[in-house]
Amino acid sequence: MDRKDVATALEEVAVLLELKGENPFKVRAYQQAARAVLSLESDLEDLVADGSVHKVKGIGKTIAAHIVEMVRTGRLEYLHELVNAFPAGLLELLQIQGLGPKKVKTLYDELGITNLGELEYACQENRLVALKGFGAKTQARVLTGIENLKKYRGRFLWAEVEPAALELLERIEACPDVRRAALAGSFRRRKEVVKDLDMVAVSSAPAKVTAYLKDLAMVDALTGGADNKLTFRLDSGLNVDLRLVSAEAFPFALQHMTGSKDHNTQLRQRAKTRGWKLNEYGLFDYDGQSRPVTDEGGLYGLLDLPFIPPELREGLGEIEAAEGGDLPVLVEAGDLRGLFHVHSNFSDGGLSLPEIVEECRKLGYEYVGLSDHSRTAAYAGGLSVDDLERQFAEIEALRERVPDFGLFWGIESDILTDGSLDYPDEVLARFDFVIASVHSNFSLPEPQMTTRLIRAVQNPFTTILGHPTGRLLLAREPYAVDLSAVLDAAVESGTLVEINANPHRLDLDWRELRRAARKGLKMVICPDAHSARGLGDARYGLYIARKGWLTKADLVNCVDRDETARLLREMKSGRARPGGNGA
Repeated sequence: MDRKDVATALEEVAVLLELKGENPFKVRAYQQAARAVLSLESDLEDLVADGSVHKVKGIGKTIAAHIVEMVRTGRLEYLHELVNAFPAGLLELLQIQGLGPKKVKTLYDELGITNLGELEYACQENRLVALKGFGAKTQARVLTGIENLKKYRGRFLWAEVEPAALELLERIEACPDVRRAALAGSFRRRKEVVKDLDMVAVSSAPAKVTAYLKDLAMVDALTGGADNKLTFRLDSGLNVDLRLVSAEAFPFALQHMTGSKDHNTQLRQRAKTRGWKLNEYGLFDYDGQSRPVTDEGGLYGLLDLPFIPPELREGLGEIEAAEGGDLPVLVEAGDLRGLFHVHSNFSDGGLSLPEIVEECRKLGYEYVGLSDHSRTAAYAGGLSVDDLERQFAEIEALRERVPDFGLFWGIESDILTDGSLDYPDEVLARFDFVIASVHSNFSLPEPQMTTRLIRAVQNPFTTILGHPTGRLLLAREPYAVDLSAVLDAAVESGTLVEINANPHRLDLDWRELRRAARKGLKMVICPDAHSARGLGDARYGLYIARKGWLTKADLVNCVDRDETARLLREMKSGRARPGGNGA
């Protein structure tokens, strides 16, 4: 288990202890230890090997023993015991937005609720209204949370599916009776949430492929299938549809299985106007003969179209754009020169400032924009003015040590309810850049939330609007806001807008990105990283940017270090802002 896995396990212990009603000091000890593990500058395995884990501030001997056990065995028996101490359905209640361990414990102790169904029934019977610590409003929010949880069952974040999808592809490609295989469906189109996984493979031996799948450890069960269509479930719960086809049909099947439905309908209609028939088996002419192609590019070429990237195949004008030669040259991974929105261990990040620089250099970036939480975010270790002084001094020293790397000092400043930022102007003026984000009061009425965000983007110290709609995929809907009005205000003021690359956010939504670019809005891909692994989340933002038709010209972090420094200076001085007045 790595540092993040160990910290997560310690946090889970803290939650379960709180649910159990343990001493608050014991709960806080595990919470503190989790933060200490994330903040380690030394290698965790080295600390375990030399027996010095218990010397780390915030980690006592008992928890140190737990950490040793996890690093050496990959599991924690104490956590396993705690999980088994509760009805299985009770832990599911913790997934409901707004229900923490204390409230779940109250539901269990006072009403005997042990699962989602019992809770929903209790809400329908208004049993939470008179319950201490709840009331009518809380009951209504719980019901909404239950609805969301049920709605999202059987759906997975793209990033959650990726490891299993790539492993399965590798396994199927290794099957002796498969000549070629590819991923398809919404996963290949890089939808932010997927329901299942579609695959296409070249094989003439479905029975042997079926037998091969049965022997794969990651395959939980074969759930159906006939002839060349196999369906099975992975041990993660993800359902898979595998289509076996001939080598000649592979490009057509791959295009068909990739979709989307609307894109395919438009392609079939285009073939029909030429007197042809297009389906997953081929493109058939008047005589019923399929025209041979070697890849999808050849298929699109037969229909007088350039290759259309899978991300764009949503039936949203991509065929018309391709026909008119107006398909964008989509941003590529190599276009990203640096990152913004990276948290350090000054607030709730797991890396020190030197570690962040080192990791970013390893990833090939030229610069990084550091932005810890501001003082209002006390729950995330938000920085006081004194903390800022210490951080600035460390940044200045680090800049001298790495003069060939760009290190920009920023802050993620909370947008308060009235739209103001939570430091005085003289403090905000010191930063190279400021990310303004909403972290509280998500349920404001739409007019009030819209005014709040517009005021924030119009603040002369705001450089970037962070995670603009506040959504958490499969957990929390975007807050009510007139997004178009907010983006118009950002264009007018020259404020950048974040594409938050955390796979739980991916905010702005890709459906909004194309409209935003048409307005002239400049955007920036931000990993919102709290760890070394989190820095890698930038690629998820890149995928969403591509799905939103963005080119490198739409993204500020596709320029080099010197140009970025110049841009930040000009934005700070108010002389110019990209896409806004004076640009």
